[in-house]
Amino acid sequence: MQPMLAKLLLLLGSLLILARCGEAFIVSVDAHNEECFFENVEGGSKFGVTFEVIDGGFLDVDIKITGPDGLVMHESEKESSGKYTFVAPAKGTYTVCFNNERSSMTPKLVMFSIDVGEAPQRAPGAPGEEEVGHTKLEDMIRELSGTLTSVKHEQEYMHVRDKIHRSVNESTNSRVVLWSTFEALVLVLMTVGQVYYLKRFFEVKRVV
Repeated sequence: MQPMLAKLLLLLGSLLILARCGEAFIVSVDAHNEECFFENVEGGSKFGVTFEVIDGGFLDVDIKITGPDGLVMHESEKESSGKYTFVAPAKGTYTVCFNNERSSMTPKLVMFSIDVGEAPQRAPGAPGEEEVGHTKLEDMIRELSGTLTSVKHEQEYMHVRDKIHRSVNESTNSRVVLWSTFEALVLVLMTVGQVYYLKRFFEVKRVV
């Protein structure tokens, strides 16, 4: 019973570590440019890519995911967001590229994350009942870890979007204030000018 409890605590600790290590990154992809990222993945482990275009143009970008042998695992054009999960067929370096060559002058701001799961580990021979229970528990914890990572990435995306919208609102408000001040100044100057002109127009000149 104690070994099982120790293993459960170890798995829960791993779950917390995985939840903390799932970081999202933000990259700016300039017009007529491509940005690529590389990740070493063990054969048989899960390999996931999540991305979202958060600023720039029509909020779309081309994405291409290739394996270590150069085989294209996924390729799509003009995508605003996406979530792709694969089982790595072989050990090696996997490449994720964001392409903005279709844009003439607008850079794109892309938030993305690359999640790599643990390679499956199975003991040789027929597993016993206790080992089957451990395996099911490990699978459930890994699934929960993936769900927590997805929620964390969604929260990070919403946080970034909130910052962008706040910045746009503050910029718009400052421009409105400046324009209103300019209009008020112009109205004051026009009023003073009209009063002065009318005063001069109706002024009676004395004849000496």
